Amino acid sequence: MEEAHPLNLCHVQKKSLIINRTQTLLHAIALLLLIYYRSSYLLQTEKTTIPLTLVFISELILSFIWLLGQSFGWRPVLRTVFPERLPEDKLLPAVDVFICTADPNKEPTVEVMNTVISALGLDYPANKLRVYVSDDGGSCVTLSAIKEAWRFTKCWLPFCRRFGLNCRCPEAYFAGLDDDDDADYDDEFIDEKTRVQNEYEVFLKRVMAIRGSDESTTVNKDHSAVVEMTWSPWPGWAMNNGPLHSKESLAWLGYEYWAFSDGSGRLRVSGIMSNSPYILVLDCDMFCNDASSARQAMCFNLDPKLSSSLAFVQFPQKFYNITKNDIYDSQMRTAFSTLWQGMDGLGGPILSGTCFYIKRQALYGISMKQDFDLTEAKHSFGVSNEFINSLSPNYYSNIINSQDFSTAFLQESQFLASCAYENDTKWGKEASRSDPKPIFIQIFVEDYFTGFNLHCEGWTSVFFNPPKAAFLGTATMNLTDLLVQGTRWTAGLVGVMISRFTPLVYGSLRMPILHSMCYAFAAYSSFNFFPLLCFATIPQLCLLKGIALYPEVSNSFFIVFLFIFLSSQFKHIHETGSSMKTWKNEQRMWMIRSVTSNLYGSLNAIMEKMGMREASFLPTNKVVDDLQAKRYQADIYDFQVPTMLLAPLCTLVIINATSLIGGVAKMILERSFSRMFVQVFISFFLVAMNYPIVEGMILRKDNARVPASVTLLSAVCSVIFISLGSLLLK
Repeated sequence: MEEAHPLNLCHVQKKSLIINRTQTLLHAIALLLLIYYRSSYLLQTEKTTIPLTLVFISELILSFIWLLGQSFGWRPVLRTVFPERLPEDKLLPAVDVFICTADPNKEPTVEVMNTVISALGLDYPANKLRVYVSDDGGSCVTLSAIKEAWRFTKCWLPFCRRFGLNCRCPEAYFAGLDDDDDADYDDEFIDEKTRVQNEYEVFLKRVMAIRGSDESTTVNKDHSAVVEMTWSPWPGWAMNNGPLHSKESLAWLGYEYWAFSDGSGRLRVSGIMSNSPYILVLDCDMFCNDASSARQAMCFNLDPKLSSSLAFVQFPQKFYNITKNDIYDSQMRTAFSTLWQGMDGLGGPILSGTCFYIKRQALYGISMKQDFDLTEAKHSFGVSNEFINSLSPNYYSNIINSQDFSTAFLQESQFLASCAYENDTKWGKEASRSDPKPIFIQIFVEDYFTGFNLHCEGWTSVFFNPPKAAFLGTATMNLTDLLVQGTRWTAGLVGVMISRFTPLVYGSLRMPILHSMCYAFAAYSSFNFFPLLCFATIPQLCLLKGIALYPEVSNSFFIVFLFIFLSSQFKHIHETGSSMKTWKNEQRMWMIRSVTSNLYGSLNAIMEKMGMREASFLPTNKVVDDLQAKRYQADIYDFQVPTMLLAPLCTLVIINATSLIGGVAKMILERSFSRMFVQVFISFFLVAMNYPIVEGMILRKDNARVPASVTLLSAVCSVIFISLGSLLLK
């Protein structure tokens, strides 16, 4: 019966599989021929040149990264779900929702509240849905805004359910971002919509008034854990790392207000409060666009063939403010259209930090049985008997329904929320090591280590990309935040790579080799900054000195280099379905990220490993600047970027422009177009792909152009680099 009416189906993409494997075979043959050509030349030449050796090393590094990346295309799959086949509501498991915020100055309060409201509106049994809002920054504005959001939900959610609206985020609905068609409703609906929209305007004004208070937006970085809670007929709480607030305001709101420094605190306190077997984790700006996402996830979690080993269901991150050309490649098409989909056919995708439903039992890193050893459990998870009991799959918390918020329970919750709870436990000792943090803490940072650890322990995961985006957020619309965010991600990935958890060693012993190669690709590709820096400088210096590094056009091996280049580009266009304009933008941002974010992130990780600096987390700035938004919508790059990030980019562009002019002049004067053609093309390609930087340095006059001081500094650095390079190549 279950086989006749499955909750989900998995479709292997046979056409893509054949194309991927054929391209892999042909590309691999070409790379072997390239290696043969380089090796033969280096062995035959009497004097090995440093430039040629560095170029060969760069080609080997990129070839190795390419080889790791072929695992994604080995068995790509697509999935379909049938929520209508789920059991009746009373048989569905409960879900806790964790919404994480840190700083109202960087994360707009209105967006955070819209995420909260949309989560409360999920199409799921109300008595089985618990929403937790965590404000690690400790700002009073979060709790006050939740109070206003709570007022508004009393009219908004009944309106959504009465008229069957699928988008439960008021900001998205009233802005027309959803496909709900008002023409299908009668006058009564229009009147009700107008009334609710007026209520929403009142809600916005009240939240902005709260933010107008200087006190409310203060971020408290050093404070003790506080747990205050009162019962509410609505399944929602607010959690905050802030100072103590009056119990009266909380009683009126019906929200919990509490503090902790990491994700483990969320698990502990929610474990004794609701202990829902599944948890939805969302960034504060990633609202629920499709109210049925919980039921879609349950189509996998309740599948008898998957449920026993399934750790989490990952949905793609999508953004509503992406432009057609997406000049900053904020949509990350390659990740969610190729990489995660490919990993799904091998054992499951990487955990992406948001937009996923995860099994609570998987987060504890153990398989608790009814007769587990109490002493051993306390050594691992602390001395709280209530929390230890909650680790059992058979534990049921009736705190919410019974309203048993006794003083003893509140004290226990406060104890569990404190950082000191982890002292002298295996939990805390693992967190204090220089290696990546344990599984249940790392879940709330933007890193892939949690998913990696889960898969190493034998868990699987699923990637589901529904026709309608389950979640929508705000994409970064300026270059500074994009590169800072990328630096943080790279530091986390490289931190895992240089630890004992390096994927090709630790992972290959605990998961299928192709799956571990996917994880290795995500981490090791951060080191592509070295070959890209070499390709952006060494052929250019040699071009100016008349030193050929590549075969002539008439040489048969020229076809090998041409094939490798064209094969890579056409494969990317095929996988992402990009237009030529989007392809250029994606290639440009790949280059920019490689020589900035990947470079600085790798250095940060290495310095942290050596103890030369401490790891830090800075939330991405999600406040939308009107001028930046207008430039982004007009496909104009905003170069108001720190000099440390912008100067290397401008320097490389100037070096390539100089070598292009010099190389073309040499070709004309010497009437030799074949010998240096490849090096001239590399310079041309890099300058053409990065033309917006050239435009920003020379042609643009607006405030977002490349500052004259950066242009001058980059020009000086280019002259010094070319001069030193010329001396060394003599």
